[in-house]
Amino acid sequence: MFGFNTIAALAAVATSPAVYAVSSQAYIWKNVKIGGGGGFVPGIVFNPTEKGLAYARTDIGGAYKLNTDDDSWSPLLDFADDARWNYWGVDALATDPVQPARLYLATGMYTNSWDPNNGQILISTDYGKTFTSSQLPFKVGGNMPGRGMGERLAVDPNSNGILFFGARSGKGLWKSTNFGVTWTQVTSFPSTGTYIPDASDTNGYDSDKVGIAWVTFDKASGTSGSATPRIFVGVANKGWSNIFVTTNGGTSWTPVAGQNTTYLPHKGVLSPSEKALYVSYSDGAGPYDGTLGAVYRYDITASTWKDITPVTGEDLYFGFGGVAIDLQKPGTIMVAALNSWWPDGQIFRSTDSGTTWSPFWAWGVYPALNKHYSYSNSLAPWLGPNYVDTTAGNKQIGWMMESLVIDPLDSNHWLYGTGATIQGGRDLLKWDTAHNVSLKSLADGIEETAIQGLISPPSGPSLLSAVGDIGGFVHTSLTTAPKTSFINPTWATSADIDFAGNKPTNIVRIGTGDSTTGKQVALSSDSGATWAQHYGAADNVSGGKVALSADGKTVLWRTGSNGVQVSSNQATFTGVSTLPSSAVIAADKKSDTVFYGASGSSFYLSTDSGQTFSVKGSLDSSQYPVKIVVNPGVTGDVWVSTDKGLFHSTNSGTSFTAIPGVTQAWAIALGAPAKAGGYPALFAAANIGGIGYFRSDDAGVNWVKINDAAHGFGSASANVLTADPRIYGRVYIGTNGRGTFYGDANGSAPPTATATSSATSSAPSSSSTTKTRTSTSTSTSANPTGTAPGGAYSQCGGQGWTGPTTCVTGYTCAYSNPFYSQCIPS
Repeated sequence: MFGFNTIAALAAVATSPAVYAVSSQAYIWKNVKIGGGGGFVPGIVFNPTEKGLAYARTDIGGAYKLNTDDDSWSPLLDFADDARWNYWGVDALATDPVQPARLYLATGMYTNSWDPNNGQILISTDYGKTFTSSQLPFKVGGNMPGRGMGERLAVDPNSNGILFFGARSGKGLWKSTNFGVTWTQVTSFPSTGTYIPDASDTNGYDSDKVGIAWVTFDKASGTSGSATPRIFVGVANKGWSNIFVTTNGGTSWTPVAGQNTTYLPHKGVLSPSEKALYVSYSDGAGPYDGTLGAVYRYDITASTWKDITPVTGEDLYFGFGGVAIDLQKPGTIMVAALNSWWPDGQIFRSTDSGTTWSPFWAWGVYPALNKHYSYSNSLAPWLGPNYVDTTAGNKQIGWMMESLVIDPLDSNHWLYGTGATIQGGRDLLKWDTAHNVSLKSLADGIEETAIQGLISPPSGPSLLSAVGDIGGFVHTSLTTAPKTSFINPTWATSADIDFAGNKPTNIVRIGTGDSTTGKQVALSSDSGATWAQHYGAADNVSGGKVALSADGKTVLWRTGSNGVQVSSNQATFTGVSTLPSSAVIAADKKSDTVFYGASGSSFYLSTDSGQTFSVKGSLDSSQYPVKIVVNPGVTGDVWVSTDKGLFHSTNSGTSFTAIPGVTQAWAIALGAPAKAGGYPALFAAANIGGIGYFRSDDAGVNWVKINDAAHGFGSASANVLTADPRIYGRVYIGTNGRGTFYGDANGSAPPTATATSSATSSAPSSSSTTKTRTSTSTSTSANPTGTAPGGAYSQCGGQGWTGPTTCVTGYTCAYSNPFYSQCIPS
């Protein structure tokens, strides 16, 4: 999964030192259930000595531990907060075969400028209940190309204090001899990797070296208590050696003779009883590419390679990713097509070391497929039909299948990760007899979605979500998975969603250009149960943010690349020249003709259904407004969050009051009041003496902090909020990788402490916490003198950006969010 708010975490904070006293209120936090999955699961690892112990890693949603009693998963990194948001990018995982309670995670989100932080190895000695961090002197890329290759991190099975880690970006191979506490580079290792997915990519995402792909110990080559002599390491190289071996524990290394150098080695899995190394290859690093590949078996004793690729000729149109061996049944191996996009994913199984293979599906009478499984999506019904779909083109088996494992202590138990979920079953041995196994979605607990928008209307379903990669949902229940995602039209990603204040069953949502139709606006009059295209939208205009007027007659759309547009009564959208293309927008919830906008320090008002806007008031020295929310019962009562704090107006923006103590604010929301007839509860992801999540019951005079040490919610600036207008205290937090959480107050609120500056505040009470944060703000610079225009798809703006702000011919600098703009085709 790609992070949809990648730069947002780099937002600046307070402009000067401040100390604030804010009380904390206990909250109960739970995931809004979609049944598990929603994104790419690049790695699943079983412990070889403790039965049922398994972990999964995701690219932007952290790591999870398997619960063997019900096959569900428990998240391990929900404590990651704004300062540790890149912990949710897990690039490698290792479970200790000697002391199974030990767990290691290599974390970091990006190796390019999107993430300014170096990576780290997270170390746990209690099965992931707690972690300590070992900082690395380079970046780690859990959401970079090649993130399904691996595992890059491995524990020596004979001397478990020794670990090896393969880095990206040309940083090479690293070793620890003290259980991951410190690391040194293995300077004798001969290759740091040469493969770059796209050297022309100017933003660094596809132009970085994929690096070391995997580390595999040959336990049988050594003895318990001493370092394992023989270790194989796979490297992302094409055209020359890409698998290296040491026979002296890493002192010296040589290329394995006779190896395939045409493709990239994705996985290297050792079968100890056979003394064989199985390697899957693809011509791309994945997870999206890969059109050719191979599978090889290396006989360690004879030092010979054998091509055991399951298919050839026109049947080979994909690379290979996941490889699994059955430790209980020597010679049993399974491999997965990395990217068989049509007619479905594919998995092959062999019980004779790859001499012969049987497939998961085969062609019947075209276009029907013969699929050798029964199927259940009962845990996540939105994945598709709850039966075996033999229609070509419906990827029920999956795609992006880099993780494929067989429980080393249970031959019937198998799992594999896809681009959307984890699947598998517990009767795998039937493959070899009846050739028909039970396949089931098994990602319950892995809520791995990037939430783009949330609404909680005053009637109908309590929550609707706009979601990256899987469209979005009507959540009629918070504890039961939805039966379907948004359909007709169907978009992989919904960019935003809004409801009409006076007619809340009327909903609008927008897509990002990834549907079968070019029109990216959809309307519903029945709370999202059914949808219709907005035919007034131009083809190939997409993304951005949307606001629906109070009676549902007018759609105001800040598009991703074509400025702000408006349509009333489903007429053709027309441009709104009086509102900047980067403006934050909102509709009044009472008056059908009133819309609001904010850009820079200016606040805009429209009283003619969004046709024209005029500057109404000022947001002090703000440069980056983030969100406008409107009191659902009072026209003109608006709140605006910005890089300089939180602002409130009761006169449609003519004047604003800066809320004391709030030095920066991102997502904000208004919910049910504490008392009937009272002012709505105000929620904010903000910096109020420290970055966190807060609630005020008196319009920002007093605040309580509502998140705790176990719930950091990742990057505050990347998340979205909405509050429930029917349940006091309930708030929904949509994260960039861990799905949506809902929180309810646990008991009565503590005595409130007014957020005031350090110059005037008194010492906190025993029920309060005091935090200090010092930082500086940054700003978008003008195009530096002499700087060439940005290249195709490169960054061209955003908070702190000092590079080019214009684009090469044929490309336009399109605003994405306050922290990132990109050169896209004009």
